[in-house]
Amino acid sequence: MNNASTTYIPENFDKHSFQQDLISWYQSIKRDLPWRENQDPYRIWVSEIMLQQTRVDTVIHYFNQFMERFPTVNDLANADEQDVLIAWEGLGYYSRARNLHTAVKEVVATYDGQIPSQSSELKKLKGIGPYTLGAIMSIAFGEPIPAVDGNVMRVMSRIFEVYDNIADQKSKKKFEQVVEAVISKEDPSSFNQGLMELGALICSPKKPKCNECPVSSYCTAFSKGIQEELPVKTKAKKQRTIAYFAMVIEADGQYLIQKRPAQGLLANLWQFPLVEQAEFPKDEAVHYIELEYDLNLEMVHEGKPVKHVFSHVIWEVYPIFCRVSDGDISTDHGQFVTLEEMDQYPLSKVQHKVKQQIDS
Repeated sequence: MNNASTTYIPENFDKHSFQQDLISWYQSIKRDLPWRENQDPYRIWVSEIMLQQTRVDTVIHYFNQFMERFPTVNDLANADEQDVLIAWEGLGYYSRARNLHTAVKEVVATYDGQIPSQSSELKKLKGIGPYTLGAIMSIAFGEPIPAVDGNVMRVMSRIFEVYDNIADQKSKKKFEQVVEAVISKEDPSSFNQGLMELGALICSPKKPKCNECPVSSYCTAFSKGIQEELPVKTKAKKQRTIAYFAMVIEADGQYLIQKRPAQGLLANLWQFPLVEQAEFPKDEAVHYIELEYDLNLEMVHEGKPVKHVFSHVIWEVYPIFCRVSDGDISTDHGQFVTLEEMDQYPLSKVQHKVKQQIDS
């Protein structure tokens, strides 16, 4: 046994019964989800990437659309990145899509289009961390490898009364060791998915439904009445807020959009030009765009502010609608496109909210 398992798991813990009770419960309540139709590692991979930071109910629609558009590894590998980002629109966290796209290209180039069934090879692919590795290996290939996310850490912290701070990366390794010590070797797929479902449906952060829990008899926190004290988690740092002007510039029914840099937040997505308010007041923002694009602009009106919350920052975006009064609209810094043509360019949610104000 590893150090974490000997520290946290009681000697008399009935591992086999725990596995049976968890798996039986999971088999009886598991939801009918499209990625559970078979054990295709590609479908499981795509679903696990989409499910990071996104609710199951939201993912179902996007997953079905994505699989219809890119049904195989080769289809996705051969796709243009802009098409992949368009298919991902609405899910957010676009680095997930870019990493997935890069990784499937590697699968085609290095593994002849076959997703590696060895964890040592699979974990080399971009975007596959310990959780995704465990999920794919256990669900698609039946390997007893832990898949530990926030839900699973919460469940395990309560069952074994673990007070380690789950916001600490070092703690995650300990929880992986604990799961590794109790995971079912016979059915690791149902075991891992059972833990995930338990955390999502029963063992919630507040007011866990202990009376409905299939493994409450094994839970130390429940027996001591301390389930709401666990897990220990430090609060995240307060998000900073950045205010922008979104410059909605129209010329003969066409609107100026520009591509974001290839690195960083919302990389390679398109947007109405953004000007940070801290650098330019409103009038100066319009003048800055005039100089940047060699255009004369007439300010038409201001739009409704749009707010978007990212994991680490909050954007407050204030649309300014302008019309080109003079100047050459061919530009190296962006493109003028119609609203219909704009549908062919991947936009973030916040940009879609700005776009919706054009016709309103």
